[in-house]
Amino acid sequence: MTKYMAKLPNPRLFVDPDRAERQVFVLSELYDALNGPWHAHGRAQLIHASIGVLTVEIRSGLWVVPPNRAVWILPNTEHRVSSRKAFWLRTLYAAEGSTDFPQSCCVVAVDSLVSELFIAASEFGSNFQIGGAEDRLIRVILDRLPQLAIAPLHLPAIKDRRLARIGAEIMNDLTVERTLSAYASAAGLAVRTAARLFVKDTGLTFGQWRHQLRMLRALELLGNGSSVTDVAFDVGYRDTSAFIAIFRRTFGKTPGQYS
Repeated sequence: MTKYMAKLPNPRLFVDPDRAERQVFVLSELYDALNGPWHAHGRAQLIHASIGVLTVEIRSGLWVVPPNRAVWILPNTEHRVSSRKAFWLRTLYAAEGSTDFPQSCCVVAVDSLVSELFIAASEFGSNFQIGGAEDRLIRVILDRLPQLAIAPLHLPAIKDRRLARIGAEIMNDLTVERTLSAYASAAGLAVRTAARLFVKDTGLTFGQWRHQLRMLRALELLGNGSSVTDVAFDVGYRDTSAFIAIFRRTFGKTPGQYS
Protein backbone atom coordinates (compact mmCIF):
# COMPACT_ATOMS: atom_id res chain seq x y z
CA MET A 1 0.00 0.00 0.00
CA THR A 2 1.52 3.29 -1.12
CA LYS A 3 1.66 6.05 1.49
CA TYR A 4 0.19 9.33 0.32
CA MET A 5 1.01 12.39 2.39
CA ALA A 6 -1.48 15.22 2.64
CA LYS A 7 -0.19 18.44 1.11
CA LEU A 8 -1.45 21.22 3.35
CA PRO A 9 -1.59 24.98 2.67
CA ASN A 10 1.33 25.33 5.10
CA PRO A 11 4.14 23.66 3.10
CA ARG A 12 6.06 22.86 6.31
CA LEU A 13 3.24 20.71 7.69
CA PHE A 14 2.60 17.21 6.36
CA VAL A 15 0.28 14.62 7.85
CA ASP A 16 0.14 10.89 7.25
CA PRO A 17 -3.62 10.23 7.58
CA ASP A 18 -3.04 6.63 8.62
CA ARG A 19 -0.87 7.68 11.58
CA ALA A 20 -3.09 10.45 12.94
CA GLU A 21 -4.38 9.92 16.50
CA ARG A 22 -7.94 11.14 15.94
CA GLN A 23 -10.51 8.72 14.51
CA VAL A 24 -12.14 11.32 12.25
CA PHE A 25 -10.66 14.56 10.93
CA VAL A 26 -10.56 16.77 7.83
CA LEU A 27 -7.40 17.82 5.98
CA SER A 28 -6.98 20.59 3.44
CA GLU A 29 -4.77 20.12 0.38
CA LEU A 30 -3.82 22.54 -2.41
CA TYR A 31 -2.70 21.19 -5.77
CA ASP A 32 -1.89 22.40 -9.24
CA ALA A 33 -3.12 20.31 -12.17
CA LEU A 34 -2.44 16.72 -11.17
CA ASN A 35 -2.37 13.17 -12.41
CA GLY A 36 -1.83 11.48 -9.07
CA PRO A 37 -0.41 8.03 -8.31
CA TRP A 38 -2.35 4.94 -7.31
CA HIS A 39 -2.46 4.76 -3.51
CA ALA A 40 -4.65 3.60 -0.63
CA HIS A 41 -5.38 4.42 3.00
CA GLY A 42 -6.47 2.32 5.93
CA ARG A 43 -9.26 4.84 6.60
CA ALA A 44 -12.35 5.67 4.62
CA GLN A 45 -12.17 9.02 2.81
CA LEU A 46 -14.80 11.50 1.72
CA ILE A 47 -12.99 13.57 -0.92
CA HIS A 48 -14.44 17.01 -1.64
CA ALA A 49 -13.02 19.76 -3.86
CA SER A 50 -14.03 23.25 -2.78
CA ILE A 51 -12.48 24.57 -5.99
CA GLY A 52 -11.93 22.58 -9.18
CA VAL A 53 -13.30 19.40 -10.75
CA LEU A 54 -11.75 16.03 -9.90
CA THR A 55 -11.65 12.69 -11.62
CA VAL A 56 -11.34 9.96 -8.99
CA GLU A 57 -10.58 6.47 -10.28
CA ILE A 58 -10.59 3.07 -8.59
CA ARG A 59 -9.86 -0.25 -10.28
CA SER A 60 -13.56 -0.87 -11.00
CA GLY A 61 -14.47 2.54 -12.42
CA LEU A 62 -14.24 6.29 -12.08
CA TRP A 63 -16.21 9.31 -10.88
CA VAL A 64 -16.20 12.95 -11.94
CA VAL A 65 -16.56 15.16 -8.87
CA PRO A 66 -17.54 18.84 -9.23
CA PRO A 67 -17.39 21.26 -6.25
CA ASN A 68 -20.90 20.45 -5.01
CA ARG A 69 -20.16 16.73 -4.83
CA ALA A 70 -17.81 14.44 -2.88
CA VAL A 71 -16.72 10.84 -3.37
CA TRP A 72 -16.51 8.12 -0.73
CA ILE A 73 -13.44 5.87 -1.02
CA LEU A 74 -13.58 2.81 1.23
CA PRO A 75 -10.65 1.72 3.45
CA ASN A 76 -7.73 0.05 1.66
CA THR A 77 -9.19 0.83 -1.77
CA GLU A 78 -6.57 1.75 -4.35
CA HIS A 79 -7.45 4.99 -6.09
CA ARG A 80 -5.96 7.97 -7.86
CA VAL A 81 -7.02 11.58 -8.28
CA SER A 82 -6.53 13.77 -11.33
CA SER A 83 -7.58 17.24 -12.45
CA ARG A 84 -6.82 19.34 -15.51
CA LYS A 85 -6.60 22.50 -13.42
CA ALA A 86 -5.62 23.55 -9.91
CA PHE A 87 -7.94 22.40 -7.13
CA TRP A 88 -8.44 22.81 -3.40
CA LEU A 89 -9.15 19.50 -1.76
CA ARG A 90 -10.76 18.89 1.61
CA THR A 91 -10.86 15.27 2.68
CA LEU A 92 -12.58 13.70 5.66
CA TYR A 93 -10.72 10.63 6.95
CA ALA A 94 -12.66 8.16 9.09
CA ALA A 95 -11.28 5.09 10.85
CA GLU A 96 -13.35 1.93 10.59
CA GLY A 97 -16.00 1.85 13.31
CA SER A 98 -15.95 5.62 13.80
CA THR A 99 -18.97 6.30 11.60
CA ASP A 100 -21.28 4.62 9.12
CA PHE A 101 -20.07 5.03 5.56
CA PRO A 102 -21.47 3.47 2.35
CA GLN A 103 -20.85 -0.18 1.54
CA SER A 104 -19.33 0.79 -1.81
CA CYS A 105 -17.54 3.78 -3.28
CA CYS A 106 -19.96 6.46 -4.49
CA VAL A 107 -20.47 10.17 -5.09
CA VAL A 108 -22.73 12.15 -2.79
CA ALA A 109 -24.23 15.63 -3.09
CA VAL A 110 -22.65 18.10 -0.66
CA ASP A 111 -24.88 20.87 0.64
CA SER A 112 -23.58 24.32 1.59
CA LEU A 113 -23.63 23.55 5.31
CA VAL A 114 -21.44 20.44 5.01
CA SER A 115 -19.09 22.33 2.67
CA GLU A 116 -18.65 25.10 5.25
CA LEU A 117 -18.19 22.55 8.04
CA PHE A 118 -15.44 20.87 6.02
CA ILE A 119 -13.71 24.22 5.55
CA ALA A 120 -13.88 24.96 9.28
CA ALA A 121 -12.70 21.48 10.30
CA SER A 122 -9.79 21.53 7.85
CA GLU A 123 -8.38 24.58 9.64
CA PHE A 124 -7.53 22.54 12.75
CA GLY A 125 -6.75 19.30 10.95
CA SER A 126 -6.08 16.06 12.84
CA ASN A 127 -4.67 17.53 16.05
CA PHE A 128 -7.56 18.64 18.26
CA GLN A 129 -8.71 18.07 21.82
CA ILE A 130 -11.30 15.37 22.47
CA GLY A 131 -14.41 16.88 24.04
CA GLY A 132 -13.59 20.42 22.95
CA ALA A 133 -15.28 22.72 20.44
CA GLU A 134 -13.35 21.25 17.51
CA ASP A 135 -14.37 17.73 18.45
CA ARG A 136 -18.01 18.86 18.65
CA LEU A 137 -17.76 20.32 15.14
CA ILE A 138 -16.52 16.96 13.83
CA ARG A 139 -19.52 15.29 15.47
CA VAL A 140 -21.87 17.71 13.68
CA ILE A 141 -20.28 16.66 10.38
CA LEU A 142 -20.81 13.00 11.25
CA ASP A 143 -24.46 13.69 12.01
CA ARG A 144 -24.89 15.28 8.57
CA LEU A 145 -23.12 12.65 6.45
CA PRO A 146 -25.99 10.09 6.33
CA GLN A 147 -28.24 12.80 4.86
CA LEU A 148 -26.07 13.31 1.75
CA ALA A 149 -27.82 11.87 -1.31
CA ILE A 150 -25.96 9.62 -3.74
CA ALA A 151 -25.34 11.22 -7.16
CA PRO A 152 -25.19 9.25 -10.48
CA LEU A 153 -21.64 10.21 -11.46
CA HIS A 154 -20.02 6.78 -11.85
CA LEU A 155 -18.57 5.18 -14.98
CA PRO A 156 -17.98 1.42 -14.48
CA ALA A 157 -14.66 0.12 -15.76
CA ILE A 158 -14.46 -2.33 -18.66
CA LYS A 159 -12.67 -5.54 -17.67
CA ASP A 160 -12.77 -7.65 -20.85
CA ARG A 161 -9.62 -6.90 -22.87
CA ARG A 162 -11.51 -7.00 -26.17
CA LEU A 163 -14.10 -4.54 -24.94
CA ALA A 164 -11.30 -2.43 -23.46
CA ARG A 165 -10.13 -1.71 -27.02
CA ILE A 166 -13.59 -0.40 -27.86
CA GLY A 167 -13.75 1.67 -24.67
CA ALA A 168 -10.32 3.18 -25.25
CA GLU A 169 -11.25 4.16 -28.80
CA ILE A 170 -14.45 5.85 -27.64
CA MET A 171 -12.65 7.69 -24.81
CA ASN A 172 -10.00 8.91 -27.22
CA ASP A 173 -12.55 10.69 -29.42
CA LEU A 174 -16.15 11.13 -28.31
CA THR A 175 -17.03 13.01 -31.49
CA VAL A 176 -16.96 9.78 -33.52
CA GLU A 177 -20.47 8.36 -33.89
CA ARG A 178 -19.98 4.66 -34.66
CA THR A 179 -22.37 1.82 -33.97
CA LEU A 180 -21.52 -1.04 -31.65
CA SER A 181 -21.52 -3.27 -34.73
CA ALA A 182 -18.69 -1.23 -36.27
CA TYR A 183 -16.66 -1.19 -33.07
CA ALA A 184 -17.21 -4.91 -32.48
CA SER A 185 -16.15 -5.83 -36.00
CA ALA A 186 -12.88 -3.88 -35.60
CA ALA A 187 -12.26 -5.65 -32.28
CA GLY A 188 -12.93 -9.09 -33.75
CA LEU A 189 -16.22 -9.60 -31.89
CA ALA A 190 -19.72 -10.47 -32.98
CA VAL A 191 -22.05 -7.60 -32.17
CA ARG A 192 -24.25 -9.80 -29.96
CA THR A 193 -21.20 -10.95 -28.03
CA ALA A 194 -20.03 -7.36 -27.56
CA ALA A 195 -23.48 -6.27 -26.39
CA ARG A 196 -23.66 -9.14 -23.89
CA LEU A 197 -20.17 -8.46 -22.58
CA PHE A 198 -20.91 -4.75 -22.05
CA VAL A 199 -23.81 -5.60 -19.76
CA LYS A 200 -21.83 -8.34 -17.98
CA ASP A 201 -18.78 -6.11 -17.45
CA THR A 202 -20.38 -2.77 -16.59
CA GLY A 203 -24.04 -3.38 -15.79
CA LEU A 204 -24.86 -0.98 -18.63
CA THR A 205 -25.67 -1.42 -22.30
CA PHE A 206 -23.20 -0.04 -24.83
CA GLY A 207 -25.43 3.00 -25.42
CA GLN A 208 -25.84 3.67 -21.69
CA TRP A 209 -22.11 3.36 -21.05
CA ARG A 210 -21.19 5.75 -23.88
CA HIS A 211 -23.88 8.21 -22.74
CA GLN A 212 -22.54 8.14 -19.18
CA LEU A 213 -19.00 8.68 -20.44
CA ARG A 214 -20.14 11.66 -22.53
CA MET A 215 -22.01 13.25 -19.64
CA LEU A 216 -19.13 12.82 -17.19
CA ARG A 217 -16.62 14.19 -19.70
CA ALA A 218 -18.96 17.14 -20.27
CA LEU A 219 -19.12 17.76 -16.53
CA GLU A 220 -15.34 17.72 -16.31
CA LEU A 221 -14.90 20.11 -19.24
CA LEU A 222 -17.55 22.52 -17.95
CA GLY A 223 -15.94 22.60 -14.54
CA ASN A 224 -12.62 23.44 -16.12
CA GLY A 225 -14.02 26.49 -17.90
CA SER A 226 -14.99 25.31 -21.40
CA SER A 227 -18.05 26.92 -22.98
CA VAL A 228 -21.30 24.97 -23.31
CA THR A 229 -21.04 25.05 -27.12
CA ASP A 230 -17.46 23.76 -27.12
CA VAL A 231 -18.33 21.01 -24.64
CA ALA A 232 -21.33 19.90 -26.69
CA PHE A 233 -19.09 19.47 -29.74
CA ASP A 234 -16.25 17.81 -27.79
CA VAL A 235 -18.53 15.08 -26.42
CA GLY A 236 -20.19 14.33 -29.73
CA TYR A 237 -23.21 16.61 -30.10
CA ARG A 238 -23.68 18.82 -33.15
CA ASP A 239 -26.78 20.50 -31.72
CA THR A 240 -26.12 22.52 -28.56
CA SER A 241 -29.82 22.62 -27.67
CA ALA A 242 -30.03 18.83 -27.81
CA PHE A 243 -26.95 18.55 -25.61
CA ILE A 244 -28.42 20.95 -23.05
CA ALA A 245 -31.68 19.00 -22.94
CA ILE A 246 -29.93 15.64 -22.49
CA PHE A 247 -27.54 17.04 -19.88
CA ARG A 248 -30.47 18.44 -17.92
CA ARG A 249 -32.33 15.12 -18.04
CA THR A 250 -29.20 13.38 -16.75
CA PHE A 251 -28.18 15.74 -13.94
CA GLY A 252 -31.30 17.80 -13.25
CA LYS A 253 -29.43 21.03 -14.06
CA THR A 254 -28.38 22.83 -17.22
CA PRO A 255 -24.71 22.80 -18.32
CA GLY A 256 -24.54 26.53 -17.55
CA GLN A 257 -25.15 25.80 -13.88
CA TYR A 258 -21.98 23.69 -13.78
CA SER A 259 -19.73 26.03 -15.79
